[in-house]
Amino acid sequence: MMEKTPRIVIGTSGYSYDDWREVFYPKELPRGKLLDYYAEEFDGVEINFTYYSFPSQATIARIAEKTPKNFVFSLKANQIFTHSRENDAFEAIPRFLYGIAPLVESEKLKSLLFQFPYSFHYTRENRFYLDRLLSEFIEKTKEKIPLAVEFRNTEWFLETVVSKFKEMNTTLVNVDLPRLNRLPLPGDAVTSEIAYIRFHGRNRKNWWKGDNVSRYDYLYSKDELEEWLPLIERVISQVKILLIFFNNHHKGKAVLNARMMREVIGV
Repeated sequence: MMEKTPRIVIGTSGYSYDDWREVFYPKELPRGKLLDYYAEEFDGVEINFTYYSFPSQATIARIAEKTPKNFVFSLKANQIFTHSRENDAFEAIPRFLYGIAPLVESEKLKSLLFQFPYSFHYTRENRFYLDRLLSEFIEKTKEKIPLAVEFRNTEWFLETVVSKFKEMNTTLVNVDLPRLNRLPLPGDAVTSEIAYIRFHGRNRKNWWKGDNVSRYDYLYSKDELEEWLPLIERVISQVKILLIFFNNHHKGKAVLNARMMREVIGV
């Protein structure tokens, strides 16, 4: 049991999956009640639909209103910012921020997550793009929204990047991935008052050729989660809040591992 830790939030990446019925959700639970049910057990969640479409204020206001006061969110930034990366991405920032405003006002938004793909390499062009993107979000939000960045290749895990993120008060996300060449290994980077760890599973077989379901079809063992304890102990001594989210969502495996992690940490 860890003592005198900062707040630790453990949850899942997304919550609205049909294959979670009869694994986590009751079979007949109305779709509109899924988040209510989820929030009875977990105190935080990553919202993924904002990656695929720009949210409306009405939708964002609803999810803020139906969750308890101490419930927190991480929102995934839209793919236009992380995958398309054209000039119109910068023009889209005000529209995206307008949609998520109710969650910001509720003070439940603890992170805006930019998940870049493996193909986002450490090049001069990409460094310039990332610096401009983060700078514009920081400027337009007046630093009210905590920003977090996840990289899917090892090229970015450099001391110069860590220093830059500290300067910009932006969280560098630590990840658990299959042990494959050029994929990041577990780490304990701390670049802001918020630490962030994402567990994607270790499905080596389907990582490169699988889809968004089969790639994350993996159930961690307790031993595999315990491997993270020394890293977590170093991280929590430096931050105010630690976010841990499981993205191995296939058939509710994320729920099982989130529960297991609570037990491992002693939360």
